[in-house]
Amino acid sequence: MTKYFTAESVANGHPDKVADQIADAILDAVLEQDPKARAAIEVTTSTGDVSIFGELSTTAYVNIRQIAVETVRAIGYDKPELGFSADSINVSNKIVEQSADIAQAVDNADDDPDQLGAGDQGMVFGYATNETADYLPLALDLSHQLMRQIRAVREEGQVAYLRPDAKGEVTLALSDDGSVERIAAVVLSTQHDADVSLEQLREDMKKLVIDQVLPADLVDEETKYYINPSGRFVLGGPQADSGLTGRKIIVDTYGGAAHHGGGAFSGKDSTKVDRSGAYYARYVAKNLVAAGLADKAELQVAYAIGVAEPVSLNIETFGTAKVSEDKIEKVVKELFDFRPLSIIRSLDLQKPIYKQTAAYGHFGRPDLDLPWERLDKVDEIKAAIQ
Repeated sequence: MTKYFTAESVANGHPDKVADQIADAILDAVLEQDPKARAAIEVTTSTGDVSIFGELSTTAYVNIRQIAVETVRAIGYDKPELGFSADSINVSNKIVEQSADIAQAVDNADDDPDQLGAGDQGMVFGYATNETADYLPLALDLSHQLMRQIRAVREEGQVAYLRPDAKGEVTLALSDDGSVERIAAVVLSTQHDADVSLEQLREDMKKLVIDQVLPADLVDEETKYYINPSGRFVLGGPQADSGLTGRKIIVDTYGGAAHHGGGAFSGKDSTKVDRSGAYYARYVAKNLVAAGLADKAELQVAYAIGVAEPVSLNIETFGTAKVSEDKIEKVVKELFDFRPLSIIRSLDLQKPIYKQTAAYGHFGRPDLDLPWERLDKVDEIKAAIQ
């Protein structure tokens, strides 16, 4: 029996991603002045409105409204006819100082990894697979590529009618052993100007976006294409649907191919293990797979608020391990330090590097130099496993 797996991605103009990008743009601006700032910034977007709230403790001063407006403009919402436009949005700022009860868990570190506790309780997951060169599930990788390609087509003016909102989805047909047989279906929905015909849009998107991304050897005569299947998509973005930070956590991570702890990333500083712990777990999993210890690896790490050492660590290789999982766990504990301050130092996470991750996924990303995507532990892992 043929099995199927589907993953999706969304464009940077999707209302939820607009919210994520504003939150991380504010975080980056704060970290530029105050690397030790504490932030948990939330954003909503809706018709003509951006609301910013959450917690922020910092010595920095940044112009919140200006950052929001510039972010919206850079995404492409810069014309009145889009309904949601940088020149007319209302920006409300309701950010408050971080709770003292939360702050005490992380403010007394004194540069000692044993003293800086996790900023909250919770569990995080990291995952890697050798399905792709980016160590991401293929369906998700292709979905992200579709969204990056449609952005390039829009921003380069290859066609004049595209608007910022879009979504993509790729379905793979799998053999009994889980290997990819073919691409079964592709869904691409994109916002557009009112005067373009659906026929022209479908022809252009197939030629300029889909055909540029899909591997030819995985496409056949039975591959189905659904391009703007609902027809007209003129009204889009926050004008058509509200947006909220953290509502695309599966797009941000592994497309549903792995577990998810539930915590979102955007707007949070690196003392929040929802973000830093998930990044580090990905870093470990990717290096393990790249070192050849398994074809797939998933780490679960759990924390208690105010406690540095993880509550638990679990490694799953889905039956693909080339050595015993006991050996893999031993190597992980020997080479990697999951205490929050150690993670922050190891990955250099107190820098303004986050806005660039707020669309098209936080992992893989061959277009970015992200510290948690580096394969700088592979040789150490190979030496340690001997």
